[in-house]
Amino acid sequence: MLTKNQELSTIQKNETLEDFYNKLKINRPEIPTPSLGMINDLGHFNVFNRATVCTNVPSVFSRRDFYKISLIVGNGILHYPDAEIEIKGRALLFTNPNIPYSWESTSPKPAGYFCLFTENFIHNRNETLRDSLLWRINDCPVIHISEEQELILTDIFSKMMKEMDGDYIHKYDLLRNYVQLIVHEALKVKPQGDVLKQNNASVRLTALFIELLERQFPIGSTEQILELKTAHDFACRLLVHVNHLNHAVKEVTGKTTSEHISRRVTTEAVALLKHTEWNIAQIAYCLGFEYPANFNIFFKRQMQCTPKKFRAS
Repeated sequence: MLTKNQELSTIQKNETLEDFYNKLKINRPEIPTPSLGMINDLGHFNVFNRATVCTNVPSVFSRRDFYKISLIVGNGILHYPDAEIEIKGRALLFTNPNIPYSWESTSPKPAGYFCLFTENFIHNRNETLRDSLLWRINDCPVIHISEEQELILTDIFSKMMKEMDGDYIHKYDLLRNYVQLIVHEALKVKPQGDVLKQNNASVRLTALFIELLERQFPIGSTEQILELKTAHDFACRLLVHVNHLNHAVKEVTGKTTSEHISRRVTTEAVALLKHTEWNIAQIAYCLGFEYPANFNIFFKRQMQCTPKKFRAS
């Protein structure tokens, strides 16, 4: 007979933002699904009251293609592949695209808030993933909080919801600051023990790969050229076989090494097209493409339009 965790691991899949909104529409059809083009370009953010959108049906065990911060008021169990964390009373829950999980509410009625966002929404292109506040909280998915801290966090989430309904021109900049403020509040009370850490070899190798990838960005001048462009390049630098690297990254994140590289190069390409006056050939060269035509093909595959059309729009 399978254990609970074995049962969960057999149904593991990836949940996209589209999947999330399609499920949400079953009970809340008025909530619009975000456009894929906007997600690729600007990123995505949204915030919800758990009492109005959550149910007591356990979520499917899967990786999500987005980050999520939940203020849980009540009881529940966070299921990981090899562990369970029980929440009683109130806590902050941080989940990310790398680790699959399932949430099971054990309260009569869910309460609290949650926000979700994509990586390209929250990260400043001048800041590496390793340097971000979110990275510092990665090893501590659940932070138990006091009643006083619950009130502080409830106020922040309430302000987020008010901003989402408003028309302030810089509201998404403000929302990024609110996310950072929540992480700061979490870091204040982050326990030294009671931490779920995945310290196996695959996780360590994946962390080194992501750090090497992020270290190459941002591109600061037309003289700066990507040194590591392929999975083989990273494997050589990390002194492992490329198949071993690919297996580790896929196991931990659910995405291939090449998918991570392509996504990060695309993010930088979008930033350079938007924020510099460099011509497309210069951008292509900096990002490791020998010929602009190859960059055009790559960019169109990722963004469904050419670099020239993207810049013009």
